[in-house]
Amino acid sequence: MTNMINFKNTKNVAKYLFGKGCLEQFDSVLPVLGNNPDSYNVYFIDYFFQDKELKSKLPIKPKDQVVFVDTTDEPKTTLIDQFASVLKEESTIPSCVIGVGGGSVLDIAKAVSNMLTNEGKSQDYQGWDLVKNPGVYKIGVPTLSGTGAEASCTCVLTNVERGIKLGMNSDHTMFDQLVLDPELTATVPRDQYFYSGMDTYLHCMESLNGSYRNVIIDALSQKAIELCREVFLSEDMMSEENREKMMIASYFGGCAAGNVGIVHPISAGLSIVLGSHHCIANCFAMKALEEFYKKEYAEFNQMIDKNNIFMPVGLCKNLSSEEYEKLYASSIVHEKPLTNALGEDFKKVLSKEKVFEIFRRI
Repeated sequence: MTNMINFKNTKNVAKYLFGKGCLEQFDSVLPVLGNNPDSYNVYFIDYFFQDKELKSKLPIKPKDQVVFVDTTDEPKTTLIDQFASVLKEESTIPSCVIGVGGGSVLDIAKAVSNMLTNEGKSQDYQGWDLVKNPGVYKIGVPTLSGTGAEASCTCVLTNVERGIKLGMNSDHTMFDQLVLDPELTATVPRDQYFYSGMDTYLHCMESLNGSYRNVIIDALSQKAIELCREVFLSEDMMSEENREKMMIASYFGGCAAGNVGIVHPISAGLSIVLGSHHCIANCFAMKALEEFYKKEYAEFNQMIDKNNIFMPVGLCKNLSSEEYEKLYASSIVHEKPLTNALGEDFKKVLSKEKVFEIFRRI
């Protein structure tokens, strides 16, 4: 008898609308609420849109709940528990959870959906395949392109108590429906548009440089990077055509996400200890990792220069020894991506002194 190979049964988002102006068809993708008079949907919307016309374009009914999310800080497990607890106190849980915003808001929608049908706290489900029950039907409407949160099987949450930034990785975390309208990215500030787009570029290049490879992930990553090059090496990265390309790249990157390398663990350390947002933290990390990704480092800087992007410096200057210890601990804990990049003996390469040196470059 031959040895059996364990193949992963991979899930992707079931349905999506894509194209300029497709938000106008949003009502058609909402689940039918039925005859229950208490049925309602809940919308999590980035507070950036609180005074914008976007809300008026959504088919919000009188019984629906709208939560404008402050994204100053990235989502914490405590915030997810708070949102879920409030909704569980209603006479019935929502029929659908909708996230409208960037990666943080999309992750909040996915996490709250899961916690409405699973007991305990959100920190109990940080890891791989720990979510037992399917969440409430959920729809993602990205207003930024790059994080891939719309297409991935994870929602990344900061756990302050444990000092980690880790995903709720599960097939149950995936959105059931997406509405991908490039018009929604037209108002993104230029620098933020770049930082977010680089999330796709960086996690795809990490995947292609790692050892956890397969043909499908390679193909998705390669196409996403090709689109990123077309966008960020063009004369106008935010042209209508390029915003459409970037939305596709983000979706492909999200489908391929998971097998990252050194950038994301260093980025996670910056988020946990210094509160840096994920996308710009990735850029900070890449700026310090030339020796590991020489070709991509050169191209990354070419894209920065081409688009005249502001990159702050000196973030880790004058930190205390205690802060460097925390940065090390919150980065080195990510064993899977570091093993993907450097092998089982990654700690021999990334000694404490080496990791300190990397952070001092930032």
